[in-house]
Amino acid sequence: MNLALTVFEIVAPVFLLAGIGFAWVKVGLEYRIQFVTQLAMTLSLPCLIFVSLMQSHIDTEALKSLSIAAIVAYGIITIVFLILVQLLGLKTRTYSAPLIFGNTGNLGLPLALFAFGELGLSYAVIVFAIMALWSYTFGIWLVAGKGSLHKVLCEPLVWGTILGIIFLWQDWETPIFLTNALLLIGQMAIPMMLITLGVALARLSGNDFIQAAILSFIKLILCVGIAWASGYYFDLDQTAFGVLVLQVATPVAVTSYLLAEKYGADAQSVAGLVVASTLMSVGALPLILAAIL
Repeated sequence: MNLALTVFEIVAPVFLLAGIGFAWVKVGLEYRIQFVTQLAMTLSLPCLIFVSLMQSHIDTEALKSLSIAAIVAYGIITIVFLILVQLLGLKTRTYSAPLIFGNTGNLGLPLALFAFGELGLSYAVIVFAIMALWSYTFGIWLVAGKGSLHKVLCEPLVWGTILGIIFLWQDWETPIFLTNALLLIGQMAIPMMLITLGVALARLSGNDFIQAAILSFIKLILCVGIAWASGYYFDLDQTAFGVLVLQVATPVAVTSYLLAEKYGADAQSVAGLVVASTLMSVGALPLILAAIL
């Protein structure tokens, strides 16, 4: 009973905030999703990542082990889904990226924070950064047929991560007034991303829902299994292991739909994956949390 209550206390705030965004759109109120997303990705989230890393007390070896485990997990996931998409006769440009990359920002970061505290958030930031780098390079190449190193180097998320790792490694601290300002800006990120997730879901309409549900279930099982095996193989501590599994198990990200729309892939099929996998996560994520807590 206590475990069920703990899981509920972790998951409920996440879906409650997403529900606020969903309801906001359904009652006809204006929400400029492009502006809010740009604000979060350009300013708030980089500040959150930087401060979380700078103030974290992650052991160097633990950081190294988690990073390698995450890279290996995403490497295996990439290979598995590229093969699976070919075997099922699906379009690579449409289905590969959504099946490989999860919603580690909007869902993964807040879940890790609520489940494992500030240390969990610091670990989650590492996994998110690795996924984001892979997504901004290989992921865009999958959808658009081209990638851009210049685009990666211009992303504030990348520099927030790099500077955070440098400050963590050197044990540096910014002046208190600056740290407090960055902390306030970063604290906007999680509620903004969750509400925006609900807004985006409210505006999506998914086609071929049965196929999307089957693919979402396959993604969930394979991602959890691969992350679990990678974390076990690299002997991660309980918190790092839980964060890795949780992050990799997150559903298809709304950004996958936006990229499909931008680069001319089948955006409606991706929308179906976003909706189906997110709905599935409402039941799946509490079970995963119960297993790793």
